[in-house]
Amino acid sequence: MPLSKRVTSLDVAKKAGVSRTTVSFVLNKVPGVSISAVTRNRVLKVARDLNYHPNEAGLRLASGKSRTVGLILYQSPEQVFADALLPQVILGVEQAAIQHGFHVLLKAVEPKDPTGYARLIGENHVDGILLSGPRRDDREIIRLHREGVPIMLMGQLPNTDIPFADIDATAGAALAVNHLIECGHRRIALITNAPLSYTSARQRRAGYLKALKHAKLPAERTLVKEGAYTPSSGFEAMTALLALSARQRPSAVFVASDVVAVGAMLAIKSAGLRIPQDIALVGFDDIPLAEYFDPPLTTIRLPAYGLGWAAAERLIRLIRGEGLDQHDLLMNSEIIVRTSTQKS
Repeated sequence: MPLSKRVTSLDVAKKAGVSRTTVSFVLNKVPGVSISAVTRNRVLKVARDLNYHPNEAGLRLASGKSRTVGLILYQSPEQVFADALLPQVILGVEQAAIQHGFHVLLKAVEPKDPTGYARLIGENHVDGILLSGPRRDDREIIRLHREGVPIMLMGQLPNTDIPFADIDATAGAALAVNHLIECGHRRIALITNAPLSYTSARQRRAGYLKALKHAKLPAERTLVKEGAYTPSSGFEAMTALLALSARQRPSAVFVASDVVAVGAMLAIKSAGLRIPQDIALVGFDDIPLAEYFDPPLTTIRLPAYGLGWAAAERLIRLIRGEGLDQHDLLMNSEIIVRTSTQKS
């Protein structure tokens, strides 16, 4: 008597009319991911009807492989230490890997050494690469992708076909700036989360510019300053904005990283100014400490754990040769309004 075909998450996804990533989010109860109750219930019902159990997928390991994914952080040690959102992302990666019988090898790569992770593949330490924070000038990751190395980005590399899982940072940034516009501000500055060689910084700047254009507000180059992942970079950028003349000075600032915003807030206070009475501030990320800043920081909340989970699970599918039902995955964010902004 022939054995019945084993039910997979793809079967559940097709019958429920959703992606495999959504199935994984629902059945593994991944926190912080926005999925409607209707969709959740539909996925659960289909899984019950098909008698699908997600743990069974973890038994299908890549034969003869290291069963390890390489999580590459494209940041300096100083930047890694300052990244308060990173632990949530790493935890999501690790939990997804464990679910599928894989290990995680974490490696920080200095931006000045863009080839530092290629040895992980060449020496068979990892079966695939999960690259966080890709840069536009990284030719090595493109070369490895063309050679058939399983790669998943947390972030995006425009004009390439490397699959990614990412936050819709452009939409999130526009949400932040629109909030400031709704609060009555017309001179709104931007401090980026990172140098503009990083695609995440360019995406957040794009959202800032989009919101200004939609509101028919001018985009002034003097109001855009670059951060570099750290509070000190935020302090320096904010100090430069405060050095503008009273007529040019912004009444509000979108800081595209909560960690960078810490330094910006200190610079404002050091200048004897008040938040939000003199300068309103919106951050990005909603790190765990954001609600305890003085004042509590209005910010864009990201599903950091869910991003790490989705990226790792998608990479493991590539390693196993299963393919992807979605080449690209963009996750939504939401604005969390606190007292660092106010309506005029």
